Amino acid sequence: MFRFIFTLGLLACLWVPQAQAAAIGSLKAFVEQVQTFRADFSQTVLDRNLRVIQKASGSMMFERPGKFRWAYEQPHQQLIVGDGERVWFYDQDLEQVTVRQLDLALGSTPAALLAGHNAIERDFDLLEIDTPEGPLEWLEAVPKSRESAFELIRLGFSPAGMLREMVLRDSFGQVTWLIFSQAEHNPVLAPDLFQFTPPPGADVISD
Repeated sequence: MFRFIFTLGLLACLWVPQAQAAAIGSLKAFVEQVQTFRADFSQTVLDRNLRVIQKASGSMMFERPGKFRWAYEQPHQQLIVGDGERVWFYDQDLEQVTVRQLDLALGSTPAALLAGHNAIERDFDLLEIDTPEGPLEWLEAVPKSRESAFELIRLGFSPAGMLREMVLRDSFGQVTWLIFSQAEHNPVLAPDLFQFTPPPGADVISD
């Protein structure tokens, strides 16, 4: 309960920069040193008044540059796969596949921040944010592109440099809060995890 209240405060408030940039250093080290990543996640979506409107869970993994797999398992099965050139969105219930070019689909999104190239500060303005004492160090990444779907992204790292949480706010004020668990840095990932072939009978929509 305390963690939820603390996170709501993190969403609602703005902080001044800290003198030290521990979280920014953790992000840069994460991007430079972590080439592959795998974790489970829980996702909570809140409306602009911070009321919970959706909860989901699943697993995610990535391999730099531009390859990732984001699988929702609950409450509905959905799959997002980036193969380095295209991004595939598969909704199992609708039997529908949407495919887009990687650059167009990513832009300045969380997937670009985590699985993209190393030039973070080219696409994002980074700001250390001061929080009450807690288990995580937080930073804010503001996309420089006005075409980004998100106004800001906040990332929480453990003192050991492990990515633990992400908080995202879109242009409509909706907030997505992600908590990562069972995280692994640089695991060996099979190449076919980042490949996708539309199932027989699925409707395919492309750019």
